[in-house]
Amino acid sequence: MLFYSFFKSLIGKDVVVELKNDLSICGTLHSVDQYLNIKLTDINVTDTEKYPHMLSVKNCFIRGSVVRYVQLPIDEVDTQLLQDAARREAQTQKQ
Repeated sequence: MLFYSFFKSLIGKDVVVELKNDLSICGTLHSVDQYLNIKLTDINVTDTEKYPHMLSVKNCFIRGSVVRYVQLPIDEVDTQLLQDAARREAQTQKQ
């Protein structure tokens, strides 16, 4: 639930999602669910020559199981808060 809560706080921000098939999609995070499925709006593909069919797509839904990486805006990530939350979650799982 830690990552779900974290991604919920990034709604409306621009992110880059890299998929397991090497497709990278830049867009605005519209929504995310508990399975880390992601909906992006105003998308652009980083390699348009390799994926020309994606030029006409403006919104997409990405299944969480096909995501390799999510690149986040550096100014939106509070690493100290994220580390503290991870420690608290680990403590509650031990008990």
